[in-house]
Amino acid sequence: MKEITTKELAQKRQSDASLSIIDVREDEEVAEGMIPGATHIPMGDVPQRLNEIDKATTHHIVCRSGGRSGRVCLFLNEQGYDVVNIAGGMLDWEEETEPKTSN
Repeated sequence: MKEITTKELAQKRQSDASLSIIDVREDEEVAEGMIPGATHIPMGDVPQRLNEIDKATTHHIVCRSGGRSGRVCLFLNEQGYDVVNIAGGMLDWEEETEPKTSN
C-alpha cells in the first residue's frame, strides 16, 4: 500500500491545489476539523458511495491515526482505485500544521 506522511502531503498540497483527499472519519470527528478541501465519506459509507470517487484520480485517504484509512485504501485498491494512505492521520496533520509555541 502506498503511503505519504503528513509533512509530504502538506508540501504536495502547496503545488497541487486540486489534490484529492478523502476523510473517512465519523461525523463527530470531522466536526472538530478537517484538512481544507478534503471530501468527507465516512468509512462505513465508502462501498455505497464508490460512484462519487473518480477512478482516474489519485486519492489520499485520511482518518484519525492511519488505521481506518489503511483499511479503506486496501478496499479501494481492490476495486481498482489509485489510493495513498496518509500515515499518522489527523493526529500527525494537526501536529504538522499547528504553530509551534515555545515556553
